[in-house]
Amino acid sequence: MINVVGLGYIGLPTALMFAAHGVEVVGTDYNKGLVDTLRSGKPTFEEDGLDELFNEAVKKGIRFSHEYQSTDMYIIAVPTPYDKASKKVDASYVAEAVKDVMEVCPKGATVVVESTVSPGTINKYVRPVVEERGFVIGEDINLVHAPERIIPGNMVYELKHNSRTIGADSREIGEKVKALYSSFCEGEIVVTDIRTAEMTKVVENTFRDINIAFANELAKICRSDNMDVYEIIRIANKHPRVNILTPGPGVGGHCISVDPWFLVGDYPGLSNIILAARKINDSMPDFVLERIHNIMKENGMTDVGRVGLYGLTYKENVDDTRESPTLQMLESMERHLCGGQIKVYDPYVTRDLVPNQYHDLDSFIHDVDMVVLLVGHDEIKEHMDELKGKVVLDTRHICFLDGVYRL
Repeated sequence: MINVVGLGYIGLPTALMFAAHGVEVVGTDYNKGLVDTLRSGKPTFEEDGLDELFNEAVKKGIRFSHEYQSTDMYIIAVPTPYDKASKKVDASYVAEAVKDVMEVCPKGATVVVESTVSPGTINKYVRPVVEERGFVIGEDINLVHAPERIIPGNMVYELKHNSRTIGADSREIGEKVKALYSSFCEGEIVVTDIRTAEMTKVVENTFRDINIAFANELAKICRSDNMDVYEIIRIANKHPRVNILTPGPGVGGHCISVDPWFLVGDYPGLSNIILAARKINDSMPDFVLERIHNIMKENGMTDVGRVGLYGLTYKENVDDTRESPTLQMLESMERHLCGGQIKVYDPYVTRDLVPNQYHDLDSFIHDVDMVVLLVGHDEIKEHMDELKGKVVLDTRHICFLDGVYRL
């Protein structure tokens, strides 16, 4: 039996995938409301294919509990935020989960950490927790790091088809965990040591962050000298070895916007390009606010209450708002005491998350003179004609109406 600890965006689909493929699974989370919702037969977030996977897992016997189980295999998928002051990983959630596991696990159990951590985190924060409780690592307890590699909006497909990395102290344990993940994973599964697995995951997301930063910096350069960044990127990408990304309003989610900071915090003075990329991407919400201000001036607009922000999630067609550029913009406006009555709408965010939030597209468009497109949901792509006559700032390069403003 596997006890999956942490039933959020990573832990829940992982638990469901194992169960749907015939593995006995108990999912554990400290959040009573979340567990109760799952027990009632409902997933706790929206994701393409998740309902079907959930139903299959329930049919195969998955159980949900507030309590840790006594078993020989644990998968820990709890949050790993970063400390905004030190830029270092906050491993407290992982450490606490391991402590709780140590209270109930039998000798010989394997603890797999899926949570993304900075290189050396398991050595620094997890091994001491195990050893302080009298367990001998490699004999009484086996430690493994198997970082997730999926993206909201395509989780179910990527869980099955993406390659995986298994970091273990011994090849034997690594192969044992590899065999477990092979129950559903059709991608290549690489076995390596723990520190390499830690570093590999952080490097993957840092690579993406740096490439996004290059596109965003190009947008700023081109804006400063009245050049069309999208046309420049389109032409440059015709070179067979060039693939510049599309600029945007910032970087959100819990991977690309967080993981590079782990390297900045752990390797100050060495992570110079990484730090510069983080600063560029973190500056984009303020850059968009400046664009809004200048476009309002150009169009004789003085009432921020007639401006609407379309999109609260960090990417299209998901309900995940973690680190979203829109929320960063609203926070920046609040810091500068200029929040006003700016309006916000997102079809995927049904709960009231921010002030002046709309839950109906028609009402939202009716009540604003300027629309800022911050997320490229399919919904707005299908209703572009309704933006005719509005001032439109398109930060996602999805609107091709006459007179649209861009980054």
